[in-house]
Amino acid sequence: MERFLPDDEATIAFGRELAALLQQGDIVSLEGELGAGKSALARATIRALAGDPDLEVPSPTFALVQPYDTPRGPVLHADLYRLGDAAEADELGLLDNSTSFVLVEWAERAAHVADAANIVIALSIPPGGSGRNLVMTRR
Repeated sequence: MERFLPDDEATIAFGRELAALLQQGDIVSLEGELGAGKSALARATIRALAGDPDLEVPSPTFALVQPYDTPRGPVLHADLYRLGDAAEADELGLLDNSTSFVLVEWAERAAHVADAANIVIALSIPPGGSGRNLVMTRR
């Protein structure tokens, strides 16, 4: 699936759409350069899974992983950008619970996490910098 997200509202709408498609155990790899919108999409998806559009969803950049309990099941939101070594990802428990929804930014920093992802969403900034291009593949 390919889509152009022209603004924040479109990103939020796609986050709701993605949440509706997700099944427990799905691992979503969010790919793209800094500023491509990975965190914004994860935030919108988590809020939709929680059924709370005002839920505080901080970036997991420093904590590496933020857990959420939602009516649909447990959610883990991880940002592996700051990993010193791929083996450190094992300590985060991202692959430990087959009923969790897992959203991972920078999964490529831990190849075994990237390989476990069954949904890959690549976000890119188009020429001119407005909006985002999105490509989603299911494996």
